Amino acid sequence: MTSLYHRLDDSSRGQILKLLQRYGAMGIKDLRRELGMSDTAVRQQLRSLRADGLIRASQHVVQGPGRPSRLYELSNEAQRLFARYSEDLVLNLYAELLADQGPEVVRQLLTRVGTRLALQYQKEISGDVLHERVLSLAAILDGKGIMSDVSHDMGVIILHEFSCPYHELAAAYREICDMEKDMIAEALNANVELTNCMMDGHSGCSFAVRPTETEGIVPTVIETHF
Repeated sequence: MTSLYHRLDDSSRGQILKLLQRYGAMGIKDLRRELGMSDTAVRQQLRSLRADGLIRASQHVVQGPGRPSRLYELSNEAQRLFARYSEDLVLNLYAELLADQGPEVVRQLLTRVGTRLALQYQKEISGDVLHERVLSLAAILDGKGIMSDVSHDMGVIILHEFSCPYHELAAAYREICDMEKDMIAEALNANVELTNCMMDGHSGCSFAVRPTETEGIVPTVIETHF
């Protein structure tokens, strides 16, 4: 899914999302009036937004004769686009935990959080062999707005993340990177090594994924430079 990559800019798409966030459910006539666009143009943008899962439609029964009109409102996916301050909250919570409980307790909490996340991903990951599971995880991450891809380097599976889900937090507390690595290893039931990290100036994070002793991998070899 690529819907989360669309920014809340001043394009027609962005304006529609902002209007629905501000005023709630709206019909085509209301949107046309606010945007100064034709019905056809508004419908085209609404179709695109519905296809991306950012809005949903419902029928609105009007009083008197005539067909029910249709209203459009934001989906849960779109609401995430407006959540801009969660990292500030997390940063402050993390700092308070460190001050109150100390680093050892926080490390234990991170381990538990990573295990919880791994279990959530395991429910969605599909595939009988490691290569398939890594591809499945990459698709899941991509759907959550974490741009991801998979390649091979000298027979090793490489999972690339081109955006960091915890960028501000990881920039301040590098143990978050270790939590992410351990979470991926647990989710995939594999050995995982963080080979490149955005916090070190790379364009993304790379995780070398190797099978456990009981599992092999697809022997494709593709040289990559990251």
